[in-house]
Amino acid sequence: MEALLDQSALSKLAENLVLAARKAGADAADAIAVRSVSVGVDIRDGAVEESERSEGDDVGLRVFVGQKQAVVSTNDIVRTDPAALAERAVAMARVAPDDKFAGLADPDRLARERPDLDLVDPNMPEVSELERRARIAEEAALAVKGVTKSGGASAGAGISGMVLVTSGGFHGSYLASRQSISMMAIAGEGTGMERDYDHSSALHGSDLQAPETIGRNAGERAVRRMNPRKVKTQSVPVIFDARLSNTLISHLASASNGVSIARKASFVKDRLGERLFAPGIRIVDDPLRKRGLRSHPFDGEGVTVQKMHFVEDGVLKSWFLDSTTARELGLQTTGHAARGVSAPPSPAPSNLYLEPGELSPEQLIAETGTGFYITDLIGMGTNLVTGDYSRGAAGYWIENGELTYPVSEVTVAGHLLDMFRSLTPANDLAFKFVTNAPTLRVEGLTVAGQ
Repeated sequence: MEALLDQSALSKLAENLVLAARKAGADAADAIAVRSVSVGVDIRDGAVEESERSEGDDVGLRVFVGQKQAVVSTNDIVRTDPAALAERAVAMARVAPDDKFAGLADPDRLARERPDLDLVDPNMPEVSELERRARIAEEAALAVKGVTKSGGASAGAGISGMVLVTSGGFHGSYLASRQSISMMAIAGEGTGMERDYDHSSALHGSDLQAPETIGRNAGERAVRRMNPRKVKTQSVPVIFDARLSNTLISHLASASNGVSIARKASFVKDRLGERLFAPGIRIVDDPLRKRGLRSHPFDGEGVTVQKMHFVEDGVLKSWFLDSTTARELGLQTTGHAARGVSAPPSPAPSNLYLEPGELSPEQLIAETGTGFYITDLIGMGTNLVTGDYSRGAAGYWIENGELTYPVSEVTVAGHLLDMFRSLTPANDLAFKFVTNAPTLRVEGLTVAGQ
């Protein structure tokens, strides 16, 4: 464990790459080293189906020559010659097209402090413990009456992190652990089979849901989906289960990415400062959330990160920007640069969530009268340029304010702007994913069935 947490060799390599780049003729440079170690166990029918371990350290160098830039990377850090890699990067940059917006982050935006975000669990599980967790999850699912088969259970753990060094004087690093449990259960026989799942992921093992709970949830959900019906095409309120409601927030975040805005390829490109949601709705991005799945002390350019109110009182307040897209738009970076070793930074949210409302999910359903409660979405029918929304769905029909029979093979359609305006959140926000939202009701979507 101590060896995995020691990033000194990666730090030294990144420093040497930046020095070599300047010596080779680069006007500026940054180097990133990424560590990734993961272990996983898959169980099916009580037997280990697969057990795997992967680990690696990768490094990338970005150089600037005037207004030109180039990126090179390698995963052979033992035999990497910093001088040779730097010379190749500089040669590539010299023949690259100009990019007047590219460059290192402005020095006054660099992170000076490293907050403790409690990202590493010091007690990482052994393979035997992962196997135990997966077995318990599967056994719990198969114990549910009506479950006929296992779709497989899995448990995993890992550590990942990065080192970033720039010629502008920034040097930072961090690591984060990750543990997970998942289960897929199958109910019914032949053509009448239905399946569903449950999953838990956290940085610390103590924050995981119990494997018994994961298995039981997967089994009960699969059984509830048995004997689905179709419904006639109609316009009704639609409620998105909390497992799926985050997709609506992700669509807005993707459309608000600085790259999409700069290229005018977004349905919200001209709507900064406009009210998109009802008053009181707030969407927050918080990279400093302790034990958050995507928390980090600085962004992919070394820029200071902070909690950002993406939507405040229903009003769209900001884009997600890195330094390049901010310069292109005449704005300041929001500290949302994400980074890999083989490409320049690009904007991405961190721990994004929609704040809860006042009604419980049960009250939201009761108020709905007649509608559709979605538990599964199929396909990728969301156009972020136009805002048109159309996806296959399954779930439960709501009659007289109660969930009744399961429904499948339908399509829900609308426009994201209309959906945002009529959105009502429940009070059941839980931080289970990278992007989180409570159960959400959207008015007047078209449910296309028979």
